[in-house]
Amino acid sequence: MDESIHALIADNYLVAVSLVKQEKRFFNILAPTSNHLVTMDNKIELKLGKVQETLVLPLWGRAVESRKERPKLVDKKALEIIERIDYDFSLITKNMSWVSQLAWVARSLHVDQTINNFIKVHPFATIINIGCGLDTTYERIDNGHIRFYDLDLPDVIKLRKMFFNDTERRTSLACSFLDTHWFHQIENQNDVLFIAAGVFYYIEEKQIRDFFMTVAHQYPGSELFFDVASPLGVKAANKKVIQDGGMDDSAKLKWGIKTARTMEGWDKRIKLITEYPIFKGFKKGYSMKMKYGLMMSDVLKIMSMVHLKIE
Repeated sequence: MDESIHALIADNYLVAVSLVKQEKRFFNILAPTSNHLVTMDNKIELKLGKVQETLVLPLWGRAVESRKERPKLVDKKALEIIERIDYDFSLITKNMSWVSQLAWVARSLHVDQTINNFIKVHPFATIINIGCGLDTTYERIDNGHIRFYDLDLPDVIKLRKMFFNDTERRTSLACSFLDTHWFHQIENQNDVLFIAAGVFYYIEEKQIRDFFMTVAHQYPGSELFFDVASPLGVKAANKKVIQDGGMDDSAKLKWGIKTARTMEGWDKRIKLITEYPIFKGFKKGYSMKMKYGLMMSDVLKIMSMVHLKIE
């Protein structure tokens, strides 16, 4: 895309976001949550690394959505957790873009749909949730047969265990996904789907490439579903999400990619199933101003969903 046209579209996108901020109907939903969510005694203290602390952002996004009159997603567990943790959400509520909040919801719905489609074909599948944070995917998609693994760094898993219990079919793995020694803890090597929401763009591209190649060697026939940011998306997220959300600079995004086709060049076993903008199929029911903002985000490929298969 010509740089001048790209800049014009980007300017229009920011104008659209700014216009919607004037719609009190939307922000009246968000504003009360800051007071409501932080006034409770005996809360659980968060002791997390700077990158790990970003888990509160999608958690907040799902909780806000759940309080709306006509929510796209209802996450009762997110509401419970957000009431119980010792975290001041007022800065996020004040500064966070409505586009970011909806992006976390859209991402969750895309993940749910992809898993549901996968387990229709493979009802006894293994689902590995990389960088799970305080994610509640399992609660929404469990079919009573799947094997599910929640993987994240030890401090996150320690926090998770205050809200989620391991079972015969659900296991927590406390480690970095890059330390692939955890592979030996996965019981089934067939019908495996890896999901990662809000994870890979915090990592350098070489590390992601090496990880994918290791997966290709260990799990032929597996699939991966995750979100990616474009180079412009990385810049936008670091300014409008990380900084405005009060996160530390060490939590900034690192990896952006123009097209998922690039990943097919990493290894001949990696094949692209689909790539689509994050708000695809998500715009119905919003005002024209909001639809315009979501459309501009998709046109600029700020965030996209990617589905790969390992052959």
